[in-house]
Amino acid sequence: MKALAQQIADIDGVNIYGRVVGVRGLMVEIAGPIHAMSVGSRIVIETGGDRFIPCEVIGFSGNNAVVMPFAGLDGVRRGCRAVIANAASQVRPAPSWLGRVINAMGEPIDGKGPLVQGPSPMPFRNSPPPAHSRKRVGKPLDLGVRSLNTFLTCCSGQRMGIFAGSGVGKSVLLSMLARNVAADITVIGLVGERGREVQEFLQDDLGDKGLARSVVVVATSDEPALMRRQAAYLTLAIAEYFRDENKSVLCLMDSVTRFAMAQREIGLSAGEPPTAKGYTPTVFTELPKLLERAGPGVGVGSITAIFTVLVDGDDHNEPIADAVRGILDGHIVMERAIAERGRFPAINILKSVSRTMPKSADPAFLPTIMRGRRVMATYADMEELIRLGAYRAGSSPEVDEAIRLHEPLEGFLRQAKDEVATLNDGYRGLEKILGSLETER
Repeated sequence: MKALAQQIADIDGVNIYGRVVGVRGLMVEIAGPIHAMSVGSRIVIETGGDRFIPCEVIGFSGNNAVVMPFAGLDGVRRGCRAVIANAASQVRPAPSWLGRVINAMGEPIDGKGPLVQGPSPMPFRNSPPPAHSRKRVGKPLDLGVRSLNTFLTCCSGQRMGIFAGSGVGKSVLLSMLARNVAADITVIGLVGERGREVQEFLQDDLGDKGLARSVVVVATSDEPALMRRQAAYLTLAIAEYFRDENKSVLCLMDSVTRFAMAQREIGLSAGEPPTAKGYTPTVFTELPKLLERAGPGVGVGSITAIFTVLVDGDDHNEPIADAVRGILDGHIVMERAIAERGRFPAINILKSVSRTMPKSADPAFLPTIMRGRRVMATYADMEELIRLGAYRAGSSPEVDEAIRLHEPLEGFLRQAKDEVATLNDGYRGLEKILGSLETER
């Protein structure tokens, strides 16, 4: 009843509207009572018949409001009514949303009927909890992926990024995390995803068991920029709702880069100057506002977030990757060269960092972990000479050790998509590999 009463209160008592006076590319200019409009306000354009186009105010030009649509502009003409919606931009999640697939507006797209609306509204664009009130990150979290558990141990409430080029396997790694991470709730945002891959992800990668404890938000690559940006906001809003219900939430988003691209389209349409690689200043303003919403809350609940970053041209120093890396609590680097030689997940351990290490790792196994890293670093330094046959065995005990351990360590880092490895499995497995060398000596 509380939810119903709130929805009734949101119904507009008086319709205030303007008129469409111009369309330029993705922008529509609205003339009328601009005193009743503000940046972020919702406008609904009536094109005639049964078609209504929701829009958002992104700025003002002279005496007109500039809006962008959440749908195509087919049928819009000069003189169309543009009704101002007084209801705030918010969503009302509920526990019954688990197992559902929704679009960026919070509407079901899985054919399972309407969604039950919860009593508590959550703003799409919420502010992060105050820094001085937030809890610290929690205990080490079992990710189910051996290489991450062992060398990049994460804690509950940590925010990590998966940095990879296209086709290197980040979506598969994300699906492994969605199935295996020990969390109460999983919220998955597919931002700018290929339409063909949505059903594959839901049925093959996530599966019925994974979907049952998840809420999936989908905005495909062919949808307008506002819908793609909104999908990212909605993903965090739903995660915040469950966090406030004192749940341990895993938030997965694929990908932050497509969110940034959507914001770039919006900014360029609004007349912002392009900066690095055409990205507008608001892109770098919106990124921390979005990413900082994840993490520990002020209560028991927390949001452990893993965001994928599609690095442009395999350049891990491009503007979005560089900005996101500086905001998050660690980064997982996946490399095409590793994927090309058939080792998946194609994670470069030496270039990846968890900022809660070494405190998050089991102290008893920390020397083993550090030794494993040193062995891999030694092999990486000498790899070209080894492959060319220029290294002579016996020249360096450290290099000889790295060569003997290279294949066992590669096998340790290799993991099938449907394989699950616990934290303890990873530590014990690495200890066994390094211990075998001591026995051999």
